[in-house]
Order: sequence, then C-alpha cells, then structure tokens
Amino acid sequence: MKKLVAILVIVGLAGAAAGWILTVPRTLSKMQIADLPAGDPVNGELLFWAGGCASCHAAPGAKGDDKLLLGGGLKLETPFGVFVAPNISSDQEDGIGSWSKVDFANAMLTGTSPQGSHLYPAFPYTSYARMTLSDVTDLYAFMTFLPSVSGKAAAHELGFPFNIRRGLGLWKLLNLSSEPVVSAPAAGSDVDPDLWQRGRYLVEGPGHCGECHTPRDLMGGLDMSRWMS
Repeated sequence: MKKLVAILVIVGLAGAAAGWILTVPRTLSKMQIADLPAGDPVNGELLFWAGGCASCHAAPGAKGDDKLLLGGGLKLETPFGVFVAPNISSDQEDGIGSWSKVDFANAMLTGTSPQGSHLYPAFPYTSYARMTLSDVTDLYAFMTFLPSVSGKAAAHELGFPFNIRRGLGLWKLLNLSSEPVVSAPAAGSDVDPDLWQRGRYLVEGPGHCGECHTPRDLMGGLDMSRWMS
C-alpha cells in the first residue's frame, strides 16, 4: 500500500512539474528581438485601421479623431466570462506608453504581457501571430504618436478556472500558430500571386477576420475545419 501511495505521489508531482513547464509563457527569441526594425509609423497607420484597433479600444460609437482615443472599456461577453478591452493609449500609467517595442511585439505575437503572464485571447493574438515583425514594429511606431488617455479600464469578470491565466499555456499549445490557414493556389491558376498573398495576410493576420467569422470549439479555439463559415 505504501509503495502504491509513493508511486501516486511521484506520478502526481511529475504531472504537476510537466504542467508547469508546458504552461510557461513564451516570448520572442533573442534572434527575433535582434531583428526588430525601427518601425515606420506611416505603414503603422495603415495596419492600425486594417486591424480595427479602435473597434474595441475606442469608446463605442466614437467618430473622427475620437477613434484615436484608445481608453478601452468595451465589454465582450463570452461563455467564459466578460472580458474588458484595456486602455492601449500612450498613457504611461494606465495605457501602454511605458511598453518597449519588445513588450509590444511579445504581446502581439506570443500573447505574453510585459510582466510575463499570459494575455487572454479575447485580444486576438492568435491572428496577430501571423504578422511580420516589421509590421508589428510599424504599428508600435504609429501608436506611440496617439493621444494619452488616463484611467484604467475595469477588470475582467471571470470565474474559476478561467481566472487562472497560467492554464492558457496549454490553450496556446493547441491554438497559437504563425502558419497560414489557407493554402496558396496551385501554380498556373488565374490568380495574381502577390495580390493573393497580400489578401491572405490581411485576412488571417492584422485584419483577424476569422476571430469573428469562424465558429469556436468548446475551449474557445477557432474550429479551423469551419474557417470563415
């Protein structure tokens, strides 16, 4: 009996250790960080509007220049609880004004915060992960010029176990990929390959069209077998 208990304890500890390792938040590699370009705010503005950043982070119904006031606050009701869009303005205290270019790139491409914790995928980094490092730093360069908005958005309204961010590490293993979703047309097809590639990139990456238009599985991941259906 003692041997059985000992075995169960060892197996339990091994499982806990494996789970801890598998759920560690990942960040960009040193090589990727070294390749981060300076950033072009002109292209960054194109990406800002292509990505619809103001749709979640500006005040509902905002028009004109008010769309650039990214104080957050929009509530997204889901089966897992209510997620609240954060302040992503240039405010040093309440927004992301204190974030470095590396912080921003990690959030966009790996879903990891500057503090080293998992971000919830209500922020569609599962699509942004398909963006290029160049475009991500261009977007960062543009956003540094946007107005500062004071005031933090409300906290998410999540119950157990969804309020445990660490578990998102396993979710990311299943759902976070930088690979394209749709295969390129066969060679010789009557399609301009450059335009097609650009369209796929905008749809699957910064435009994150699939996040709203693709059904989700029980764990909230996109059901790629029903992509854009």
